Amino acid sequence: MTLVTIDEADAAPSGLVHHPLLRLGFRPFYLLAAAFAIVAIPVWLLRYYGLLQGLVHVDLSWHAHEMVFGFAAAVIIGFLYTAGRNWTGLWTPRRGPLAAIALLWLAGRIAMLLAQPLLAAAVDLLFLPLATLPLYRVLQKANNRRNLFLVALLLVLALCNLAFHAARLGWLPVSTLQPVHAAILVIAIMETAIGGRVIPHFTANAVRDARPVINERRDRITLLLTAGAGLAWALGLPAPFIAGVAVAAATAQMTRLAGWKPLGTLRNPLLWILHASYAWLVLGLILLAMSALGHASASAAFHVLAIGAMAGLIMGMITRTALGHTGRPLRAGRGETTMYLLIQIGVACRLIAAAGPAELRDAGLLASAACWSTAFLIYVVIYGPFLFQARIDAKEG
Repeated sequence: MTLVTIDEADAAPSGLVHHPLLRLGFRPFYLLAAAFAIVAIPVWLLRYYGLLQGLVHVDLSWHAHEMVFGFAAAVIIGFLYTAGRNWTGLWTPRRGPLAAIALLWLAGRIAMLLAQPLLAAAVDLLFLPLATLPLYRVLQKANNRRNLFLVALLLVLALCNLAFHAARLGWLPVSTLQPVHAAILVIAIMETAIGGRVIPHFTANAVRDARPVINERRDRITLLLTAGAGLAWALGLPAPFIAGVAVAAATAQMTRLAGWKPLGTLRNPLLWILHASYAWLVLGLILLAMSALGHASASAAFHVLAIGAMAGLIMGMITRTALGHTGRPLRAGRGETTMYLLIQIGVACRLIAAAGPAELRDAGLLASAACWSTAFLIYVVIYGPFLFQARIDAKEG
């Protein structure tokens, strides 16, 4: 839709709540998520190698939780607030309400790092439901039923987070990793749904004669198979069944991706990062099948899904949408290309650490962490000023 020029009422007021950073959801949440990503992995690895002994709550559960319910959740909310504004023409949270929701997310990160588990749960569990409510209200008011399934998926993520804290407190007799794995698979469903909308569309607009294939029936089958694989894993169904559905989902995803003409995007980093990241979703589902049958580790499968697919698509979208919604041309420079390559190298190194020889584990972990933190540091350095400044075209948002 065409954005209108910002009016006098928006331009005139001053003060913190009228700062450009609080004009639309992507601004604070992309910045907070990227800044958190820079430090979260080094903190975890320092603790893993016996340092930072004072941070007693930093363990494997903390690391897994914070990458999904901290980092990824922030980006998802920022993206959906921004997309929701475009879908409906109505304002999603901005100014004071947006600041309050962002501060609630930040309080959750502090609580998870420093507070006792019960208090941490009480604070952290507030974010997803309270952040989802205004999105639901906007979609409902606009009668935008097509996107209400995203609200449902956000609530499923909130339930996964509840299950995590219940397991951490000993109230639920499951590993704390199980709800986190379920949440990663919920996010894979989101990626399948949203990726199917935007990736072929962006490709058709930017690549001459690309003509990506969009088949609605195949898209529905792919989405159902991916959801089925995630549900089968989360419920602990028999291994052959999980493997069969996961392989079917991977095959459907691969066929879908091939129809989007990924090879035609190699000269356009803003596009190839989306295609490459989606391809990691295929490999992640294959590894999930292998893990169910005992031929690969669950760590390998879920790190491919979390770093390759989830973080790769996040990096592609937080650059693209930040450029577009700050009025800048959709062009990738050296900084963007470097970020994209670092994420690809990082997931490859993490896969080596999870599935390769034991003697390469430490090198793989450290190399992956260095790639991850450097990629998001570059994002903050380049995009931080964009997010703090008003749109250069004087439009809203």
